[in-house]
Amino acid sequence: MIIFPAIDLKDGLCVRLSQGKFDSSIVYSNSPLEIAKRFEKDGAEFIHIVDLNGAEKNNPINFEAIKSIVENINIPIQVGGGIRSMNQAQKLLDIGVSRIIIGTSAIEDFELLERLVEKYQERVIVSIDAYHQKVFTRGWKTETDVSIIDLSKKLEKIGIKTIVYTDISKDGMMQGPNFDDYIELSKKTNLKIIASGGVSELKDVLKLNEIGLYGAIIGKALYESKINLKEVIACLQNE
Repeated sequence: MIIFPAIDLKDGLCVRLSQGKFDSSIVYSNSPLEIAKRFEKDGAEFIHIVDLNGAEKNNPINFEAIKSIVENINIPIQVGGGIRSMNQAQKLLDIGVSRIIIGTSAIEDFELLERLVEKYQERVIVSIDAYHQKVFTRGWKTETDVSIIDLSKKLEKIGIKTIVYTDISKDGMMQGPNFDDYIELSKKTNLKIIASGGVSELKDVLKLNEIGLYGAIIGKALYESKINLKEVIACLQNE
């Protein structure tokens, strides 16, 4: 299982939110690049980046910060947050982003998602954010009546291979992931699943690995030294 250390960007800073609440952000660093370099040094294979300004208000003001990270590290990154046009997707891929993450558009503009998948194939992954198994969009602010299983099966049909699944109620709360949802998604789809939200200690990672997930995103637990990135990567390599 791949560990994806997370960098959430807001106004050019590295922050973390609790349950997706934009007014609850904590600034962990004013240098996202230095955080990315540290993750790379600690053995990360891939970095997960979210442009929170883009996700909230479709205002991707963190482009230069993302570009700087891409240009100064040697491991791939995946980026999400506010990608709602072919142009925005192309712009990120052109600077060397390995994969783009589509969230809101997977619900609000499915035709765009289909065109992205047709053109970029497995470089497009979808982020499913949910509360009580109902999908939310617009930076976790808008509830839909779409279930996570129905959406996942629809994504499979158009060629999506990988999803990031976040239980909003768990994100940033340091209370463990929603294992039941990951087990259900694993049983009912053939998607590669990246777990996001709630990973707070090493045993959470090991349990997700036992379920057979493709990856796990870790954010707050790294920034607050609840999980040591080198240690968790070493443990997974020895599994």
